[in-house]
Amino acid sequence: MKPAVFRYHAPKTIDEAVALLAQFAAEDGRVLAGGQSLVPTMAFRLAKPAHLVDINGVAALNRIAVTAGKLVIGACVRHAAFHRPVCEGPLGKLLTDVVHHIAHFPIRNRGTFCGSLAHSDPASEWCLVLTALDGEVVAKSARGERVIAARDFFKGIMTTALRDDELLVEARLPLLPAGTRCGFYEFSRRAGDFAMAAAVGVYRLDGGKMAEPRVALGGVEPTPRCIAEAEKALTGAEPGDKAFRAAASAAAAAVDPMEDATTSAEFRRDLVLAVTRRALERAAA
Repeated sequence: MKPAVFRYHAPKTIDEAVALLAQFAAEDGRVLAGGQSLVPTMAFRLAKPAHLVDINGVAALNRIAVTAGKLVIGACVRHAAFHRPVCEGPLGKLLTDVVHHIAHFPIRNRGTFCGSLAHSDPASEWCLVLTALDGEVVAKSARGERVIAARDFFKGIMTTALRDDELLVEARLPLLPAGTRCGFYEFSRRAGDFAMAAAVGVYRLDGGKMAEPRVALGGVEPTPRCIAEAEKALTGAEPGDKAFRAAASAAAAAVDPMEDATTSAEFRRDLVLAVTRRALERAAA
């Protein structure tokens, strides 16, 4: 099939893009960056935007920079940018570990980090990372700019706090101190498939005990979230099988798993046991 008729707009600056959204958002105007989700739905006419605002020509959105202790990722930065560490330390390594689980190589060459956040698929690896690290996004409109914390950004399956006339211009992740331990693990039926469950585990050592642990799950509930019960099980404990299994059990008990045509809630709960423990084991390795 072919897309329905639409008008194409190609701004060259952020201000031009924002102005176009202010003008056309009410007429179902959409932003095009990587297009790996939007274009297929247009081809099947599941989405019929009247206006397409292509931001790929906005050079200011294609940047990765470290500013004020945060890694800033512009709206046009591709997944493939993270095939090699984009910053020093644990954060750069974590992002490189994660990116190889995202879809397949051709998609990573076109899809974007921020596009994944805006799409808000429950199984998105980048949505999970943003949540696990308590990151934030910057949304800009003709009315001004908003900084939205990850915990306030994801509202449900493919639903975010972005308003129709707002452009997600960048995401920000806090740099992790040297010595921070990070691990990621996901389960999917085949390499490149959407994750049925995924986990990020982060902690640092203080006198041989885990301090400030973060345990986040994705693909399990409608939005990614940190699991306080699992983090409590890790705090002050020595890293190892006993603590990791306790955290995994706490996470499995805390979640309200989704069901779909192929996966029951109980199966997803069992997956939480596995992916949580394995993410923490990878952090300790």
